[in-house]
Amino acid sequence: MRIIVADCAAEYSGRLTASLPPAKRVLLIKADSSLLIFSELGSYKPLNWMAAPCTLKEIEPADGDAAAPAEPAEPVGAAESAEPKPIKVLRVSADKSNDILDVKLFHIYSDEAYDLGEDPGLVKEGVEDHLQRYLAEQIERIGEGAKLVRREYPTAIGPVDIMATDANGEHVAIEIKRHGGIDGVEQLTRYCELLNRDPLLAPVHGIFAAQTITPQARVLAEDRGFTCLILDYDEMRGAESDELRLF
Repeated sequence: MRIIVADCAAEYSGRLTASLPPAKRVLLIKADSSLLIFSELGSYKPLNWMAAPCTLKEIEPADGDAAAPAEPAEPVGAAESAEPKPIKVLRVSADKSNDILDVKLFHIYSDEAYDLGEDPGLVKEGVEDHLQRYLAEQIERIGEGAKLVRREYPTAIGPVDIMATDANGEHVAIEIKRHGGIDGVEQLTRYCELLNRDPLLAPVHGIFAAQTITPQARVLAEDRGFTCLILDYDEMRGAESDELRLF
């Protein structure tokens, strides 16, 4: 993992066009060459990013007089000035499309690399992991004609429990909880907002699945266009109910 703190500007081109003017930001570069740009504000969301599979190149300026670091960017509210000459450009190119993210570095405050070792992956607690596995195996519980894409679908802000497609071929992101509350709905909202920015995935619908869902969480989920799904753990694992039956 490489973490760079620098005054920088960014230009994204390809399926969409976006730019970031010069400012002090944090760049996070992973071992797979994916690059994420963060600011002081904005919580967990990167301002811009390029996800793997991709290729990263460091481009040094051609002019020798550009080797000296530029002055730090002016604070917010300062008078606008011409963009300084970069001391380095990080170019990240998507392997499966023409998308390119160019990050111009004007002044580097810190550039550190860390070996994080092998990650054991996300460990779900108890029944929640079982619910995810059973629902993946019985994906038509979300609707006839549904198909599983994969469990733990990766995103820049964490894995979606299950990604599937419905009978119409549209993507469905499923967040699974043992007991569904408002926090779970907010988590699903973040995933869907991020996934719907990708034209190759959009539209992405959301399903909030749990053994129990609070009334407040249900109201919030349905207000945001999500479907609520109650999961019967015993039934999904094939256990016999203790209830008396007439037949």
